[in-house]
Amino acid sequence: METILSFEDVSYSYLDGSSTVTILDKANYDFEKGKIYAIVGASGSGKTTTIVLAGGLDKPKEGKVNFKGTDINQIGLNKYRRNDISIVFQAYNLIYYMNAYENVANAIEIPNIKVPNKKEYCLNILQKLGLTKDQCFRDIRKLSGGQQQRIAIARAIAKDVDLILADEPTGNLDEKNSREILKIFIDLAHNDNKCVIIVTHSPSLAAKCDVQLKISDGQIIEV
Repeated sequence: METILSFEDVSYSYLDGSSTVTILDKANYDFEKGKIYAIVGASGSGKTTTIVLAGGLDKPKEGKVNFKGTDINQIGLNKYRRNDISIVFQAYNLIYYMNAYENVANAIEIPNIKVPNKKEYCLNILQKLGLTKDQCFRDIRKLSGGQQQRIAIARAIAKDVDLILADEPTGNLDEKNSREILKIFIDLAHNDNKCVIIVTHSPSLAAKCDVQLKISDGQIIEV
């Protein structure tokens, strides 16, 4: 398997009043393409911090986060987030004055991804994720939570990047929709050779992933 993302002696801490809280302490871990990883653990254990660092949304206090062997600081954090990864948030982060199609089309315009037929390309992804053509052009606010999460995932897929990060992507969904969303992520890893890293509070969903990780004593370890 090919390593796509690696934490190299990564340390991260923050101040809580007068106390320093250490989340990661010279942590090392390699994430590979073709696998889906679940980061599990109690609230405050460092799950989201790991996703934030992996996504270049914050910098480690020490050490490096490497993407395809290059420190993401050398790539440039904005460029890295724009061109190399996709992030799916629990809150969906959709643009609510745009319909589903426009949200996905916007996701490929920002990194200037060229496709032969943008409309066909975006609608094909949305329909593969279970939205009808009518729903693709409907007011997003009239769609269900499961449908809105599918739109968020469609945006991530449309960028056609090798690394997809998802912070509690099923946190607002019922059990049925949660299983369906997880299957989409598993298929992306196994069928499209992506590396997918999700944060989840659900032991049953985590158990379906290839690798379960937790943060313990400042280290990223396999459960």
